[in-house]
Amino acid sequence: MELLMDSIENQVNDTDKRLSVHEAICAERYTAIEKSFNKVEESFEKGVKRMQKIEYMLYVVIASILFGKDVIFNLFEKMIGK
Repeated sequence: MELLMDSIENQVNDTDKRLSVHEAICAERYTAIEKSFNKVEESFEKGVKRMQKIEYMLYVVIASILFGKDVIFNLFEKMIGK
């Protein structure tokens, strides 16, 4: 009976060690994945800002085509106060 208990205790200890190693490896992987997601999120934010600038430029181009460049220049001068 004591031999059986020793065997079970050894299995429990071995499983505990393996589980601890597994948890440590998973924690490292999770940290790496989290860093990767943060980089993607930062890149996305930069892309959003870039797309907004392009969108505003397109509005100016569309307005200048529809109203003519003189109207747009006059409006721009009024906006900046010249």
